[in-house]
Amino acid sequence: MKITHIGSILMKPMPWVLVKVETDEGITGIGEAYHGAGVHQIVVDPRLQAALIGQDPRNVDKLFRDMMQRMSASGFYQGAVMSAISGIESALWDITGQALSAPIWQLLGGKFRDKIRLYNDCHAGESETVEAYIAKAKEVEALGFSALKFDIDPLPTRRDRYNRCISNDDIAYYVEVVTAVRQALQRNTDLAIDAHWFYAPVDILKVAHAFEDLNLLWLEDPIPPENVAAMVRVAGATRTPICTGENFYTRHGFRELIERQAADIISPDLAKAGGLLEGRRIADLADLYYIPVAPHNIGSPIETIATCHVMAAVPNFLALEFHHLHNPVWENLLDGPPLIEDGHISVPNRPGLGVTLNEDTLRANMKENLGFFSDNR
Repeated sequence: MKITHIGSILMKPMPWVLVKVETDEGITGIGEAYHGAGVHQIVVDPRLQAALIGQDPRNVDKLFRDMMQRMSASGFYQGAVMSAISGIESALWDITGQALSAPIWQLLGGKFRDKIRLYNDCHAGESETVEAYIAKAKEVEALGFSALKFDIDPLPTRRDRYNRCISNDDIAYYVEVVTAVRQALQRNTDLAIDAHWFYAPVDILKVAHAFEDLNLLWLEDPIPPENVAAMVRVAGATRTPICTGENFYTRHGFRELIERQAADIISPDLAKAGGLLEGRRIADLADLYYIPVAPHNIGSPIETIATCHVMAAVPNFLALEFHHLHNPVWENLLDGPPLIEDGHISVPNRPGLGVTLNEDTLRANMKENLGFFSDNR
């Protein structure tokens, strides 16, 4: 079996980047790359094509390394290049699974679980009142989600976005909203809070300390994560669990964070961190330190299902992000029944990814086609 063609598509309104890899035996693989400027163009870059065309797609790890070597002068360990490589790598696993008549999770060592628990990333809407947050939380909980997350960030007009400090009023706002939401939810419904890297350790720790008796699932990205020493300080200074990782790339990028136990939970995004096998490696590294994995995921159903395969195959999975409640494009991108039932996704048992794209939905929401559809090559 040989690779004959690689194509990509940029969607709208969400700029999802889907990848297609075709072979001379009629098997086609689908993957998703984390969206960003130029990612769909990098997927079809001649340097990546040179590493793949004519090669056996089942040699996934070798081709992953070949792609990185080809792009070695272009920031291959991070950013848009690694996102493109991640999407292609996922498509190679889809081909391999189909060729061997096995789901991807089987190729990664078998599964620990049949269903993947989702946490719904919520937004309170136009109103930033406590009542609006409570209403949204109870709405999502009623849909069957046993975990949810809120982004509770002071308005830009109320903070200095350069000094990373928080006013006393905003600290009180944080505490009031989160306390009210936590009290409104059922005891076994988990609540996570995202701080979006805005803050300095001295101020975000005031918030984290106030949260300690609320039994949160985690406080996410309290400070910029690239300073691992500062992350160690934050994680070690509070009983509130600290989560980070969506902007780290490959196991090499996660190594210091995990080895220094600078987070209680890690959140790799497999569509940019290196793909499915690299996601497995990151999870295995975290498992050496008994650190749970809760992947970041704002992608389409393709990224979501690909991540489900990996998380089924690792012991230390906690929850997977879901970002598109009531999004008709997300809901109709795949053929078949709805993916989500009672806040969970059943792990597919069909070969490869185990799902089929709805071409009509894809074409209706296509912004740019770079060889994804053969009639527009």
